[in-house]
Amino acid sequence: MDSPIFAGTSQAWAALGADSSLLDRVSYGGPSGGLPARLPVMELARATVAVCSLAAAELTSVRTGRPVPRVRVDDESVSTAFLSDRLVRVDGRAWSTFASLSRFWRAADGSVRTHANYPHHRARLLTALGVPEDAGEEAVAGAIAERTALVVEETVYAAGGLAVAARSPEEWAKSEQGVLVTGQPLLTTARVDDAPNRVLRDAALPCAGLRVLDLTRVLAGPVATRTLALLGADVLRIDAPQLPESQEAHNDTGMGKRSTTLDLGDATGRRIFEELLDEAHVVVTGYRPGALDRFGLTPEALGERRPGLVIAQLSAWGCYGPWHERRGFDSLVQVATGIAELEGSPDALGALPAQALDHGTGYLLAAGVLRALTEQHRTGGTRLIRLALTQTAHWLVHDLAPAPGEDDIFDAGRWLTETDSPMGRLRHALPPVSYEGSPVNWARPPGLWGTDAAVWGGA
Repeated sequence: MDSPIFAGTSQAWAALGADSSLLDRVSYGGPSGGLPARLPVMELARATVAVCSLAAAELTSVRTGRPVPRVRVDDESVSTAFLSDRLVRVDGRAWSTFASLSRFWRAADGSVRTHANYPHHRARLLTALGVPEDAGEEAVAGAIAERTALVVEETVYAAGGLAVAARSPEEWAKSEQGVLVTGQPLLTTARVDDAPNRVLRDAALPCAGLRVLDLTRVLAGPVATRTLALLGADVLRIDAPQLPESQEAHNDTGMGKRSTTLDLGDATGRRIFEELLDEAHVVVTGYRPGALDRFGLTPEALGERRPGLVIAQLSAWGCYGPWHERRGFDSLVQVATGIAELEGSPDALGALPAQALDHGTGYLLAAGVLRALTEQHRTGGTRLIRLALTQTAHWLVHDLAPAPGEDDIFDAGRWLTETDSPMGRLRHALPPVSYEGSPVNWARPPGLWGTDAAVWGGA
């Protein structure tokens, strides 16, 4: 395991608290030029998919009583999956992953990146900048150019929008939030009580018979839960009816799942949610820390109501420090942590070749859930897994090294397939998570977002 190609896998597997002797079950291959970057993005991608695949193989062994299946990670498949949101098509039509006001801007003393894909975020951005609702890019550019980058950041966040001043890696490392991120592990896992062991019956798929409540939004959380769906879980995504969602994004990340809307602030919606929770085995949340607390969705409250749950929490900035309540997305984390400067320059900021922090964190999250299920089978307990995009970013910048042999040969077409869906003929990436005997595709395509019944599958 001394080769650089194994280093990231070893680091992530250790962070998951897993048995290092299982790493010899993993091998790699395939063209590796699909994610060209200055930073070791390919190593992040292959490592996160590798540990997710190995965790699935380990749980398969637990459920079947057979040896842990071998894992083969194909770099070309991994690269295609990390680009899945850009490669998805419906009847040949592509979609733009970023709205016109989600981009870099020049401020009076530097650069800012905004995120305005959702209508409510766009409206808050314009309000904070004091420009009309129908304002175009020119008006926004003028308003930002009059302010310093930090003033734009603070003003927009105060209005509930999203804007981040570009920082160098050194500036981020010296900031209060950056200092705290440096002291964090890649992810955290914890046993929070002494709930009895969960006896998992014999099953070919590692997540067969398990029910997952998916309270996540673009992009890392849905990547994780579509992976659990691939592995046999009954995944029900729940969104608030008042929050808009992109059907185009759901076409990519809704594979294998069902999707419904429930207003947890409404008595009826809350009752239905509690009934679903009574039969759930896993709860995955992807909102800002504290955003769901008023609904009794803290780990402590969930553990009391449903002992033996696996609870996985994902955030952009972490559950600590002055930024813990801030909204965030992959593109904004890249700008804050200095990745945008490392991939470009101070005068011409760049970006990673994919939303790699999102995708990588998504596979780590799925791996964390799978490992928690394995540990529950062995020793019981309600389990808590926490991840943050900034912690994945720190790993990418400071701990990973590029593996040798990366080249420019890349053909995504070998890892794309088509299927009929309620939206039309859907082209999508095949899953990169693979081990001997694993499923090669999802059992069902995504449906129309928010239109499924709020019941578990088969009910």
